[in-house]
Amino acid sequence: MASTKSTTKAPPKPKLTSARSISPAPVPPSPTVDDDTHIVALDLPSAELSPAMQAYFQKCQEKLGFVPNVLKAYAFDMAKLEAFVAMYNDLMLGPSGLSKLEREMIAVAVSSENHCYYCLVAHGAAVRVLSGDPALGEQMAMNYRAARLSPRQQAMLDFAVKLTEEPWKIGDPDREGLRGVGFSERDIFDISAVAGFFNMSNRVASATDMRPNTVYHGQGRP
Repeated sequence: MASTKSTTKAPPKPKLTSARSISPAPVPPSPTVDDDTHIVALDLPSAELSPAMQAYFQKCQEKLGFVPNVLKAYAFDMAKLEAFVAMYNDLMLGPSGLSKLEREMIAVAVSSENHCYYCLVAHGAAVRVLSGDPALGEQMAMNYRAARLSPRQQAMLDFAVKLTEEPWKIGDPDREGLRGVGFSERDIFDISAVAGFFNMSNRVASATDMRPNTVYHGQGRP
């Protein structure tokens, strides 16, 4: 009986394609590519800076390396710009029983409740830089309750967020809670003022689609 040989053919070998013939996939533009040029969604030409604001912008450039976009957004009206700068500097940089980090934590916790893109990016960076803890900045932006905070910080942020979400429900027990963890009467006022300021700023930033400086995204990260 004659033997039979298999007639199954081996599969064809794939053709090798020269690396030169493969075009790299196009890199999409960064989603923040225009954030330093198209700062707000309103057409508001900048006014001539007053001498005081010229000096302030120059100080920002020298100290920070850039002028925060929020200042440029207000620069169409010197009265508004100067009022904003004065209030911000008093609340965030002036004398207070609250540390600068604590004030920035309030800013981020309030902005997180309001989903404010500008303030979450800008002040999230400040929390990372001031604390030296990138994770804390992320926790503040996502959910401050996930952070391992001191009882003082927890009470402070609980109060600020309640003032943001349900201000009409603030009462004596809330103020007593702050006193119970060591806050003074002046401290309670400052917590309230910082929370109130950022509720206002969040709404203006969201209404105008204000864009944060791109440099903030990389600050305080390893």
